[in-house]
Amino acid sequence: MSERIQKALSRLGVGSRRQIESWIREGKIQINKMPAKIGDHISETDRVYVNGKQVKLDGLQDVERRVIMYYKNEGEICSRNDPEHKDSVFDHLPKLQNGRWISIGRLDLNTCGLLLFSTDGELANRLMHPSFEIEREYASRVLGEVPQEALDNMLAGVDCEGDVLKFDSIVDAGGTGANHWYHVILHQGRYREVRRLWESQDIKVSRLKRVRYGTISLPRSLRQGKWEELTVKQINTLLDITGMEIVKEKKFSDRSAGSHASRKRPSPYNKSNDRKKTKKRY
Repeated sequence: MSERIQKALSRLGVGSRRQIESWIREGKIQINKMPAKIGDHISETDRVYVNGKQVKLDGLQDVERRVIMYYKNEGEICSRNDPEHKDSVFDHLPKLQNGRWISIGRLDLNTCGLLLFSTDGELANRLMHPSFEIEREYASRVLGEVPQEALDNMLAGVDCEGDVLKFDSIVDAGGTGANHWYHVILHQGRYREVRRLWESQDIKVSRLKRVRYGTISLPRSLRQGKWEELTVKQINTLLDITGMEIVKEKKFSDRSAGSHASRKRPSPYNKSNDRKKTKKRY
C-alpha cells in the first residue's frame, strides 16, 4: 500500500508536512534516486533519501500513533547521542518495533519534570510550533519572596540578549523557610527561557520542574525516570488543540504495564492545573 510522501515521512518523524514539502521544492528529497515531487506516493519497497541519507521505511504501514509522558530526572539529556553525557531520556523509553520516539520539546540538563514523546511526527511538530501557542507550566523554586516589581517586569516582557521573553502568568505557590515556589506559565519553548527570565531579575532558581504541557499534566503517581502511555482521550485533547483530526475511541493493548508507573490511569486533564489550586509543597 502506498502513501503520499509528505504524510508518510511526517509520520516517521522526519519533519512536518510543511517542512517536507519545502525540502521537496528545494530538491533535497529523492525517491529511488529520482527527485521527489509533491504528491508522490511511496511504499516500503521504495528507497527514499533526505539530504542524501536514506530513510528506513520498514514497517511504514504499521507505525501507530502513540504518545507517552515521561518524568525526566535532573542530569538526563534530551538528545540521543552526546559523548559528554551518558544518561539520555531515550534510554528510559519503551522499545518500538516500528517508527521512533520523537521528543516534543526539551528540558535542559538541570530541569526535571514532564516530557512528551510521540511516534507521530506531524503531531510532535505542531505541539512544538510557536503558531499554536501551546502552554507550558513550570514550578520554580527561588530564594525568598520576589519583589512585585520583578514579577511585573517578567509579565510585561524582558529583553534577554536580543529576545523579548515574558511569562503569561505567575502564581505564588508558597513555601517554607528561605525557599519559595512560583508557578509560571508561558507559551514558547525557547532555550532556557524560564531560567533566563528569573536571572534577568537577579533571582536564582534552585529547582525547576515542568508540571504541564498543553492539556497534559504530570500525574502524582508517575515517578522520576518512568513513563506512562497516554489514553486515546488524552491524545485527542492534543489533536484538538493542534487542529488535527480526532480519532475514535479504541482500546490500546496493555502497554502501560511496562512503564513501572501506577496501574491507575490518570485523568485526561488533571484539574490540579487550575491556577487557583497551585499552592502546594514540593
